[in-house]
Parts: sequence; C-alpha cells; structure tokens
Amino acid sequence: FRHERPQKGRYRQFHQFGVETFGIAGPDIDAELIILTARLWRMLGLGDIRLELNSLGSNQARANYRDVLVQYLNDHSDRLDDDSLRRLGSNPLRVLDSKHPEMKAVIADAPSLLDAESLEHFELLKEHLEDAGVAYSINPRLVRGLDYYCKTVFEWVTDQLGAQGTVCAGGRYDGLVEQLGGKATPACGFALGIERLLAMRETAGVDVPRGHPDIYLVLQGEATARKGLPLAERLRDENPGLSILSNCGGGSFKSQMKKADKSGAAIALILGEDELADDTVTVKFLREEKAQQRISQSKLTEFLQHNRV
Repeated sequence: FRHERPQKGRYRQFHQFGVETFGIAGPDIDAELIILTARLWRMLGLGDIRLELNSLGSNQARANYRDVLVQYLNDHSDRLDDDSLRRLGSNPLRVLDSKHPEMKAVIADAPSLLDAESLEHFELLKEHLEDAGVAYSINPRLVRGLDYYCKTVFEWVTDQLGAQGTVCAGGRYDGLVEQLGGKATPACGFALGIERLLAMRETAGVDVPRGHPDIYLVLQGEATARKGLPLAERLRDENPGLSILSNCGGGSFKSQMKKADKSGAAIALILGEDELADDTVTVKFLREEKAQQRISQSKLTEFLQHNRV
C-alpha cells in the first residue's frame, strides 16, 4: 500500500511479482534474471520497454562513494529541492533518482560511482547480456533506495506510463542475509509491478486475459448448499487443475444462473431438491449448444473428463 497521491501507474494498493536467488556470487545469475525478464516481455507482447544498468560497487565502495556524494550535494545544497534535502541526511543515493526537473543539472554533474572501483563483475555481466542479444544502456544515476544493495542494479523502464516509468527493478544484495543475522550469502533478485504490466498491455492494445472458473455450481435451497460444498471439494480432489466456483449467499435459480453465465464458466452444475433426492446433478453447457443432462454424482468426474472440461 502507498500513502502518496494516486496517479497513472501508481495506485494506493498495488501488487508485485518477484524472483530471488541465493548462494550464487557470479554475474551469470544476474544475467540469467535479466534474460528471464526480457523473455517475459516478449511473451506478454510488450515492445516499448528498455533495460538500464548500473553498478554500485562493493558495500565498502558504496560507503566511500556515499561520503563523496554527500560532500558534493552539500556544496550544491542551494540547488536541491525539499525532497532531496530530506534525503541528503537519510539516504543521499536516492537524490540521484530524483524526478524533479530542476534537479537534472545537479544530478548530471554529480560524481559517478562507476569510477569508484574495479568493475570486473559488471563487465562480465554486460558480456553475458550481449552474448544473449539483450540490449541495454548504462545509467550511472541508477540507484536502489536500500543500503544493502551492491554491485549490479537494473531497471526495465517505459515511456508509456508517464512519470512512473519503472516496470521492473532489481539487483544484487549480497549483504542482506548477514544483516538479518545469517551467514554472509550472495543474493540477487527483482520485483515487477503487475498493475503497470497490465496498463502497458492495455496501452499496446493487447488483450488482458481474465481468469474464470471451469464450472459454476448452482445450489438451490439450504439443504443443497450443505451438500454442494463437499461435492465441490470432492470434484476438486478428483480433478486437479479444475477450477470450480460454488454459489454462496443463496439467491433464486434465475439469479444464480446469471452469476454462472457472468463468471465465464463452461458448465453449470445444478444441484436442486430433485437432484438431491436421487444423488444426481444436472449439467448445463453454457458456451456450447449441447443438451442438458442429468448425471449420477458418482459418475460426474468421468463425465467431466470425457467432455474435456
């Protein structure tokens, strides 16, 4: 959840999907994660998205660079906006990530961390990406807001979402596990914003798939509701991967059938008093011109599998 004012690509509530790896210190895993995301964009049909890279060096190099950067920013404090002045005392590297238009010149002239130490890890990463055909650009102002990040940092960015152009961000955080009380463990990962991906797909005119159940269970009457829920559970056990939505909250037969149709399910299983009396269920096909059938509950799984639901 965010406290800031909502805007395009930046909502009060948002969801993230992430990948993390532990125990691998080499740049090959950094490259593997980036290549994985590049393939994901292709699978999702997203073209207007580009990769930016930077290196924060080792934890020691980052600490040394922090002192140099603070000195530079203090020397230009009269040019800093209020948000950057606040960050100067708590997290000065985030000043480099400022989106304030008047900060562009100050950021452009800031000392670069790329000059701070040997960048063998970074150079090998770039070679891996080039071999895999993944295009990138170096952004020496790219940082992460948390102090445990080191070496590789990357972002996938787009111009389709206005100011909120970062779709996926990640990097290496070799010091995190140790900070949390564990053994020193190399680590690398990323997180991507699901709402921003959906917004990009809609902007690109790509259909956003809507999840829907395979079966909607219509339950007429209180007694059938008590029998319907365990029936749904049995069908789920016997048919792994089958999505079954049971009607809850009662309602007339007509209203439940409307819900069944609106759900997108292929089949409605109807359990009423007549079906309850003889241990059957009525099968109604919602997306095909097939005759309605009455099936014994004991043979329902066989029927569903035969009809490829």
